[in-house]
Amino acid sequence: MKENDKQQQPSFGQVVLSTLAAAIGVQSNKNRERDFKGGSIKAYVAAGLIFTALFVITLVLIVKTVLSNMD
Repeated sequence: MKENDKQQQPSFGQVVLSTLAAAIGVQSNKNRERDFKGGSIKAYVAAGLIFTALFVITLVLIVKTVLSNMD
């Protein structure tokens, strides 16, 4: 195996950016290949679950704020 063939694992920031890109449905082919070749499924599942939880909590807070201001 050549050294050029070895893929480094994506950094924390790259995992977060890939998760955000997946959430809105935009991802470059280069990043997608990096994620599938060098990334750990556990890191992406964890990032996806955390992002989803934060998204839902944000929506709940926004709805509560809007409804409380309708008095």
